Amino acid sequence: MEITQKITGKQPTQADLLAENQALRARLAYLIEQAERNHSIMMRHQAFDLEIVGASSFPELIGTIFRTLPVISDLDALTLTLVDVDDDIRTVMEKLGVNFDDFPDLVFVPDVEGLGFDLQPGQQPKPQLGMFDALKHARQFPQPAVRLQSVGVVPLMRNKRLIGSLNLGSADPTRFSPSLGTDFVEHMASIIAICLENVISNEMLKYMGLTDALTGVFNRRYVDRRLLEEIARARRQAYPVSFMYIDIDHFKRVNDTVGHGGGDEVLREVATRIKAELRLSDALARFGGEEFVVLLIDADLESAAYVAERIRAGIAASMIELSHGVKVSITASVGVSSLSQVPDGGKPEAQAAQLIEQADEALYQAKEGGRNRVIRYAA
Repeated sequence: MEITQKITGKQPTQADLLAENQALRARLAYLIEQAERNHSIMMRHQAFDLEIVGASSFPELIGTIFRTLPVISDLDALTLTLVDVDDDIRTVMEKLGVNFDDFPDLVFVPDVEGLGFDLQPGQQPKPQLGMFDALKHARQFPQPAVRLQSVGVVPLMRNKRLIGSLNLGSADPTRFSPSLGTDFVEHMASIIAICLENVISNEMLKYMGLTDALTGVFNRRYVDRRLLEEIARARRQAYPVSFMYIDIDHFKRVNDTVGHGGGDEVLREVATRIKAELRLSDALARFGGEEFVVLLIDADLESAAYVAERIRAGIAASMIELSHGVKVSITASVGVSSLSQVPDGGKPEAQAAQLIEQADEALYQAKEGGRNRVIRYAA
């Protein structure tokens, strides 16, 4: 009432008071609506933070980011760029079974310069907010689904190290203006960066724990685990699983002749020749010493024996030249077994052990029969 009096210089009428009351109510309703909206946004982002913090694998984390963040942040485009020197991240993830076709909006660059930030010595890069430029932002948004008008390119930092960028796109030209405050998006990017570094580190450790350090192929621990998974999957989807046991013939003579260093080179080359004959879905592992095994998915005994014969021939086809110029001739014996149809009711552990034992028995027969040959297990 006093406010109205001071402005108009006269006593407010009942209509004036009613109008002022309605205006105040409308303003209060707007503020309450904004507060509720902001609270809802905050709660959704807190739930998002908890979800990505709980992600236990690389595909789970990336999938959550791409599935959830565009919805809760009302984005028309979202991509993620990661610095991947020497393709280490991509290579390890592919070996662990990640299918990058599932993540078309995940982009890798070989160095930090590829992220497009203004990198000044001793200064942390800042988020870039502004109008979308098809040429300038081609790397961050290679194939946007809609016509973008404004973008936010936010650095992903870990311990003062730039590991990538979170790229936000909108069809609204005012959404990401240079004057927009960046505290919120920087906080979100910091959480994502922490989760990315943790998951990638864990996946790298997982890979190292499942890999033979000498040859770079998988180890027995990996195959034992993978075999159980594939037997269970084969039972559900009704496809055959086959197994090979491969042993380098007279390997002790190789070590005695060219030394253990030369023997190591032979093992690496044999692993390379075996791998050349396999599909991406197959798994190669070194069981120890001069023994390798191969797990073949959706391959019956005949198909597995055919692949085994190619492997045997590939190993024997040409001499292996060692680093000090010596050449050695190598052959291998192969035993093959198969579960043409995984029976219901049996324990996968028992079926896996049986498959390995049958391939080992066939390998023994190949050795006894003169070596450098493939023998199928016959019940």
